[in-house]
Amino acid sequence: MKLQFFKNVQFTKLIKAEGRLREFNFRKYGETFHKTFFSINTTDDRGNRIVFDMCKQEDDWKIAQTQLPVWILENENNFKQVIESEAVN
Repeated sequence: MKLQFFKNVQFTKLIKAEGRLREFNFRKYGETFHKTFFSINTTDDRGNRIVFDMCKQEDDWKIAQTQLPVWILENENNFKQVIESEAVN
C-alpha cells in the first residue's frame, strides 16, 4: 500500500482592501484533477466570515466564486501574488 502525504500550507496576510487593512487566512488543500486549490477567508465590516477558493488554472490563480463583495474581486491579483510568494512548493 502506497501512502501519499501532502504538506500542510497555511498562513495569514494583511492586505489593503476597501481602504483599510484586512486579515486574510490562506489554506492550501489537496490537489484534485491536477488543480491546486487555496481556501481563503476573511470577515466583512459586520464580522461575517467570507470564505472563497482560488484555483490554479494554466499557471494562473483565479477566484472560483463569482458572488463575492467587489473589494474581494478587485484584489484577485494581490491574492495571486501572496500565494505565489508564500506557497513555494
